Amino acid sequence: MMKTTLVSLVLLASGFSVSAQTPVVKKKKPPHPSYAGVEDVEGLPRVLLIGDSISMGYTLKVRRELEGKANVHRPKANCGPTDTGLKYIDKWLGEEKWDVIHFNWGLHDVMHYLNSVAREDRVPHATEGAFRRNSPEQYEKKLRELVTKLQASGATLVWANTTPIPDSSTGMWKPGDSAIYNKIAAGVMKENKITTDDLWTFVKPKLDEFQNEGDVHFSSKGSALLGVEVARVIEGVLKEKPAK
Repeated sequence: MMKTTLVSLVLLASGFSVSAQTPVVKKKKPPHPSYAGVEDVEGLPRVLLIGDSISMGYTLKVRRELEGKANVHRPKANCGPTDTGLKYIDKWLGEEKWDVIHFNWGLHDVMHYLNSVAREDRVPHATEGAFRRNSPEQYEKKLRELVTKLQASGATLVWANTTPIPDSSTGMWKPGDSAIYNKIAAGVMKENKITTDDLWTFVKPKLDEFQNEGDVHFSSKGSALLGVEVARVIEGVLKEKPAK
């Protein structure tokens, strides 16, 4: 104790301040607004949105557009690649009944990695030795398994195909990959007679205005635009469903 006090006095005399070291505590990020719980309005159909951050971006707009028409839910998570879907789909579906499930997997499946699919091993697509998280064959197999599970829920299914990867992308996403995987998904959906919400075609001409430069994500205006389209498609499907 005396030695510590002497050192402190010497430091103070030399012009140094002495203070106890306080550990740096990282602030926990607040949950994404799309994760907010929804209290069902009795008598309205129940809709489940499943998707990655693109879906998270348009969730609130879909809820606003369908207010008074449907109870719109989503998992409190980024639903990521098909791997994550298979791991958590039973939890996301839960025990309650769904009238419509609007779903997508794709952008996380075509992310590029090196060595492993750990988050820290994500790399730009042009990196030597980089590989997609799921090959086209793996993607098709896993997507088929997910469709089987979704069909078992008894809900009307709507597939949202994957939005475009911009030609300027130099990051984890390779231009053209979403179109390749959308073609695979289209075959799966056709075989299973599942409606497709063609977001790729809808937003492709508008990328320069609504998509972030060099990135797959959209501006707030772009997400709102997608939300209006998603709500329009879901409402159309709900109108076609027979009355209870």
